[in-house]
Amino acid sequence: MSTTAPPLDADLTAGLRRLKLAAMRQLAPELLITAKTQRWSPEEVLRALVVAEIAARDASNERARIKAAAFPVLKTIEEFDLAASSIPAPTWAYLTSLEWVRARENVALIGPAGTGKSHTLIALGHAAVLAGHRVRYVTAADLVETLYRGLADNTVGKVIEVLLRNDVLLVDDIQFLESKIQTQEEFFHTFNTLHNAQKQIVMTSDRPPKLLEALEPRLRSRFEWGLMTDIQPPDLETRIAILRKKAQSERLLVPDEVLEYIATKVSSNIRELEGALSRVSAF
Repeated sequence: MSTTAPPLDADLTAGLRRLKLAAMRQLAPELLITAKTQRWSPEEVLRALVVAEIAARDASNERARIKAAAFPVLKTIEEFDLAASSIPAPTWAYLTSLEWVRARENVALIGPAGTGKSHTLIALGHAAVLAGHRVRYVTAADLVETLYRGLADNTVGKVIEVLLRNDVLLVDDIQFLESKIQTQEEFFHTFNTLHNAQKQIVMTSDRPPKLLEALEPRLRSRFEWGLMTDIQPPDLETRIAILRKKAQSERLLVPDEVLEYIATKVSSNIRELEGALSRVSAF
């Protein structure tokens, strides 16, 4: 029969609450019983309480950083299927090691829609959060809108100040800037400010910077700084493997000839490929 741990004395509870040692306050009653039963030394008791408090604070800080990152969805590097991607294994190893953060190197993920650029972008951002970095995700469209409002009410400086609070800025769909001539100048200065402050920028684009012809040449040049990673649609064999793995994960009984037919007909991107499988399996 388990024994309910007696609460701590009121003054001790109040002191721990005042010092904001929530984990210690919650753990201490049970821990003191264990310590007494197992004859722990005072140092062992203190160590256990401190370790618990540190772990709780680390977890709380991690949750706060993930929330502040404003990811539209949560993707992780563990979920990423390298076999289904055209990213070379050495490049993927370098990206997931976060060595580019330590080396102060920007990253550009280039490829057509539906090839996993945004998944890769968010997964790398999430890995950076877990490593203790402050990360912010934003689409190019939203960033342009924010800069545009800043120009209108003279608050661009505040916008940049907020961005500078982060270690890594993730910008999705940078090609959107092509149609926003008015804000390209401000984006150029924002990019320079972040770069000079040794902040890392990871961006995605459906085309290499040199093919974004409506961008100012100096802005295209900035986007070419750092590591350029080309992500292309999978070949036929890889598309079949992707469909087979998707069918297995969703416990769908789909004949191989059907998988091969879908893979033959849908060659543009992974998103459409998996969508086609879902539509076929619905019948």
